[in-house]
Amino acid sequence: MSTEDKPAAPRSLAEALRGRDDAALAALLRSRPDLITPVPTDLTQLATRAGTRASVVRALERLDRFALQTAEALAVAADPAPYEELLGLMTGDEGDQAVAAALPHALATLREQALVWGPDDRLRLVRTARELLSPSPQHPSPTGLGPTVQEATSGMSPGRIQEIVTAAGLASTHDAVSAVAALTALFKDRRRMTALLADAPEESLEVLRRLVWGPPYGQVTADPAARLRWLLDRGLLLPTTPGTVVLPREVALRLRDGHAHRATEPLPPPVEPVGTHRPQVVDATAAGQAYSALATVEELLRDWDEGGPTVLRAGGLSVRDLKRTAVALDVPEPIAAFWVELAYAAGLIASDGEADERYAATPAYDEWLEQPADRRWVRLAEAWLAATRTAGLVGGRDAKERTMSALGPGLDRSAAPEVRHRVLALLAELPEGAAPSAESVLARLRWERPLRAPQRDDDLRTRLARWTLSEAELLGVTGRGALSAHGRALIGAPAAKSAADEPSGPGDKLPVHHKHHRVPVREPLTPAEQAVASATAARLLAPLLPEPLDHVLLQADLTAVAPGPLQRPLADMLDVLADVESKGGATVYRFTPGSVRRALDAGRSASDLHAFLAAHSRTPIPQPLTYLIDDVARRHGHLRIGAASAYVRCDDDALLNEILADKRAAALHLRRLAPTVLAAQADPAALLEGLRGMGFAPAAESAEGDVLITRAHAHRTPPRTAPEPVPDGPPAPDPTLLTAAIRAIRAGDLASTTPRKQTPVTNGELPRTGSAETLATMQAAVLTGEALWIGYVNAEGSASQRVIAPIKVEGGFVTAYDHTADEVRTYPLHRITGVAELADD
Repeated sequence: MSTEDKPAAPRSLAEALRGRDDAALAALLRSRPDLITPVPTDLTQLATRAGTRASVVRALERLDRFALQTAEALAVAADPAPYEELLGLMTGDEGDQAVAAALPHALATLREQALVWGPDDRLRLVRTARELLSPSPQHPSPTGLGPTVQEATSGMSPGRIQEIVTAAGLASTHDAVSAVAALTALFKDRRRMTALLADAPEESLEVLRRLVWGPPYGQVTADPAARLRWLLDRGLLLPTTPGTVVLPREVALRLRDGHAHRATEPLPPPVEPVGTHRPQVVDATAAGQAYSALATVEELLRDWDEGGPTVLRAGGLSVRDLKRTAVALDVPEPIAAFWVELAYAAGLIASDGEADERYAATPAYDEWLEQPADRRWVRLAEAWLAATRTAGLVGGRDAKERTMSALGPGLDRSAAPEVRHRVLALLAELPEGAAPSAESVLARLRWERPLRAPQRDDDLRTRLARWTLSEAELLGVTGRGALSAHGRALIGAPAAKSAADEPSGPGDKLPVHHKHHRVPVREPLTPAEQAVASATAARLLAPLLPEPLDHVLLQADLTAVAPGPLQRPLADMLDVLADVESKGGATVYRFTPGSVRRALDAGRSASDLHAFLAAHSRTPIPQPLTYLIDDVARRHGHLRIGAASAYVRCDDDALLNEILADKRAAALHLRRLAPTVLAAQADPAALLEGLRGMGFAPAAESAEGDVLITRAHAHRTPPRTAPEPVPDGPPAPDPTLLTAAIRAIRAGDLASTTPRKQTPVTNGELPRTGSAETLATMQAAVLTGEALWIGYVNAEGSASQRVIAPIKVEGGFVTAYDHTADEVRTYPLHRITGVAELADD
C-alpha cells in the first residue's frame, strides 16, 4: 500500500472508536459496562467517559497481571510508542519468547477496553491511565523506574547541565535541550554506557544496584560522599529536591538490560493439585455434606420456630445469641454465623418487624420444607453463590472499629460472588477428583486481579477465596477439597476430564490448559442459564442423597437409634417424645420422664405413644420404655392447676400433704383451701414449673376444668424477600441492550459529525429558524428527498439534535425517517427549534 493510500492514524480516542465496527464496540461495552450507564449520545461522549478517572481505575482493576504490566510499560515508554519499543521493554535486550508470544494478546485486551489506541507504530495509553501508572515521587511506578533525564533536569540550570555533559565525556553544546538529548542518547547506548561504567568505583556501582529496581530515589547530604559525587557529576544520579536524588529512567533501563519489570509474568500460575480421589468418593462425600447442610439449617430454624433471638438496636444478633445458636447446632461460632447468614440469604429467616423485634422463620421456610431434598439444597447453594453478605467478617471490626455481628449491617462485600464463581471455576478446570492446594488457587487469583489482590494474606480477595474453599466444603459443593459433579453443574462448567486423560510424565503433572498463555475467565451465568444449571445439579445430587427412613431401633437403655435420616412426621414426633443425645451417621434419641411428659402435654395419650413406637420400631418395645410411659402417664394430670392466683386440686389429699411438707414448695406460698385444693400466690405457669421441678407431673386446666393441651406455636414473619446482593458496579449489558445502545451511539455520532451548511447554525448550538422557514424547508425536503439536521425539544424539556429525512408534513406534524433512532417517527413542528440543510458532500 502506498503512503497516499494508507489510512491516517486517528488523532484521538474518539476517532479510534469511530473506526471500530459494531462487534468491537460491543466488546468494549461488555468489558466496561460503566460506559453504557447511561447510554452515551455519541462516540465523542463515549471516549470522554472512557477516559474519566473512575472508569479507568475500574478497568485497570480488572486486568490480569501481564496486561497490567503491558500498560505499565507503555506508561514509561514514549508517547506515542512504536510496538518495537514496547516489546523491548517487556522482553529486555536478550528477548523472551514466552513474553513476545503473549504480548499481542495483552495489547489486544488493552485496545479492546479502550485503554490503548492508535496503530502499532503509534501506540498511545489513554491520558488518565498514563497519569495513574507513570512514575512520580508521590506515586512510584510498579516498574520501579523514575523520571526521564529530560523530566529530571527540567528545573536545572543550563550551566550545570553542560558540566554534567562534559564530565560524562560528551562535547559541550550550545543549549540545554541538545545537551539533555546528548546525555539521553549516551544512557541509551549500550556500548558507550558500558565504557562509562567501566571507570566507575565499585562503591558507586553498589549505589546503582540498590536503586536500579526501585524505588529510584535516595537521600544525600549537602556534601555527598565521593561515590555519590562521581555519579552526580556524570548525571547517573540527578537531584530532584534538596537532599534527594533520583536514578534517571534511561540509566535504570540500561542497567536492567532493557527490562521494565524485574519479573514479567506472561503465563498464569498453574493451580496445583495436591491430592486426587475417585470421583465417586468425591460425589458421595459432597452429597453427605449437602444432606448435613440441610439438616443443620432445619435444626437452626426449628430452634427459632417459636421466635428466635431479639434484633439488636443496630441490627443483627448479639454475641450471646450467636454463642447460644452455636451450642444448639454443636458447631463453632464462625460456622454458626455462616449457617445463619446462609438461611438469611436464602430468604428462610428474617426479622418479624414487631415492636419487640425478633428473628424468625419466614413463610418461605414452610414452602422450602415441602420441596425434595435436592431442590432444597439447590436453593441454599444458589443463595450462597449470589450473596454479597460475607459471614467470614462476623466478629471483625468495621471502619469505625465497631464489631460486626451476624445478620447485622456492614457485611456486604460486592466482590464476593465473583470470587466464589472464579474459585469454583478454577476447581472445575482440574481433572475429576483433583483437590487443589489453597496457595496455588490464591496465587492464580492474584495474577488475574493484581490490583484487587495485593501480595498479602489479609487482603479481602484472599480472605474471600479462603472462605469460599471452606464454605464450599461445608455446603457440599466440594468433597474432600475437589469439585463434585453437582457442584460442577451448579456453576455451568463442562464435564470434567478424567485424571487418566492427563499427562503423567515428569514435566506434565499439570492439566493441559496450563500450558497455554490464557485461560478464559467464565462470566457468572445469566438467570436463565443458572436455572438450567441448577436443575442439572439437582438431578445429579438426587440419587446420592439418602432416602428418609420410616423406622428406628429401640434399645433397652431407653434410647432409640435412627440409622439414617428419618421421614419428617417420624422425626417431628421423636423430637417431642425424646431428646437428641448424639448426632452423626446415626442419631441417638433418649427417652426421659420429661420428654414423655412433653408428649403428653402435646395431647398424646399413653396408648397413642405405645402404638406410635410399635408402628415405627424394627425391634420390640423394651419393657423399661413401656414402664416409663405408663408411669409418667399415670401421674400426668393427677394434679390440676388453674388460676386463683393459682390453685392446685387433687382427689388424693395425701399427695397434697406431701407437697405441703416439701421444703421446696416454700417459694410457692401454698395453703390448703379444702382437703383436695391448695391455693398459691404464684401464677399458674410458675406453679406448673415449680411442681414439675419437684418431680411431680401436674397438668394445667382451663376455667371450665378441662385439661389444657400445650403445643408449640410456630412463629412466622410476614412475607419477606431475600436480601438483594450489592452489585459490584453496573451489570453487564445483555445483547438486546448492547444492540440498541450501539445503534443509538452510531446515530448520535452521525448527527453530530454530519457536515452542515453554516448559514443558519451557530457553532456548538442547535439550529435556530423561524416557524415559517422551518415549515418551508420541511416541505421542500419532502419533495427532494433530502435529509435535514434539526434541533428538537421533547415534552420533558430535553434538547437533542437529529438527522431526519421528511416524508410527510401536515396538521402541524412532520413524519420522517429519523437516522438517529433508525426508525420512522412523527414530530410536532412547534417542538422543532430550527432546521439546517446538510452539506452537499
